[in-house]
Amino acid sequence: TVVGHTTCFSQLCESLSGYQPPYELHYARTLALELERMAIHTGDLSALCTDIAYQLGSAVFGRLRTPLVNFMQEWCGNRLSKGLIRPGYCPYPFTSLLGDRLQDILSGFERDFSEMATQLFKLSSALSRFERTGVVSYDDILSIGAVGMSARMSGLERDVRKSHPYALYEELQHQAILKNTGDVYARVKIRYDEILQSMEYVRKLAGKVPSFTSTGIPDKPFRPSSFVLSMVEGWRGEICHCAVTDGNGNPVHYKIKDPSFHNWLALALAVRKNEISDFPVCNKSFNLSYSGFDL
Repeated sequence: TVVGHTTCFSQLCESLSGYQPPYELHYARTLALELERMAIHTGDLSALCTDIAYQLGSAVFGRLRTPLVNFMQEWCGNRLSKGLIRPGYCPYPFTSLLGDRLQDILSGFERDFSEMATQLFKLSSALSRFERTGVVSYDDILSIGAVGMSARMSGLERDVRKSHPYALYEELQHQAILKNTGDVYARVKIRYDEILQSMEYVRKLAGKVPSFTSTGIPDKPFRPSSFVLSMVEGWRGEICHCAVTDGNGNPVHYKIKDPSFHNWLALALAVRKNEISDFPVCNKSFNLSYSGFDL
């Protein structure tokens, strides 16, 4: 979640510096966040098809991830978006030429993605592995404090883009996508629906590219004796960074909370009373981070 965490870090630094990011920074971050969501979700759909031995879905969704991450290479020189998001400025301004290129990529992506998804969701052998597998109830999700997809799969609306809008999400009038069955199917369907939603957002943004003029945070110290929280909705869910400064504005504590920290227990609950053969598809349906828990 490179874009998610670097955006969270940048927001925190800007807050401590008393810096108000201009529109173009919000634009670049929103666009990158939604492209990251699309790429990871598409790759996860491929992996989920692999876990149920649906080779066609595995191959097609895996291929469809590639043009999305390759576009990030075109934009900033790195397929995972490393180096793109920085406090106070964008090292790689988004251009109208990139916007046109992105629109072309999305046109090809949408055609093949929709065809493959249609095949997947009408395939009874695939649905029999997804439906009623790895169920976690609303009450359990609420009690363990799950976030992101792991909360929304059971009808619990937890989406920072909606509850604490940042960047351009208020302008996009974002609405969280919810399911109610709490099973692997719900987690698969959320990914599918969020890819379509993100594609709509990206198309809107790519069609209206602003000028990039910001040069960076002014050279001034962080606010002294401060406690700052920064939150971003990564593709897994709520990312939170917090920092504390001393009387001179020097950082004395910095804490990162990845959404995986909340959601590993949801996976533990999901695999109970399921067949051992269902563990891989349950595991990938959450796709959690080991280091994200250890943070």
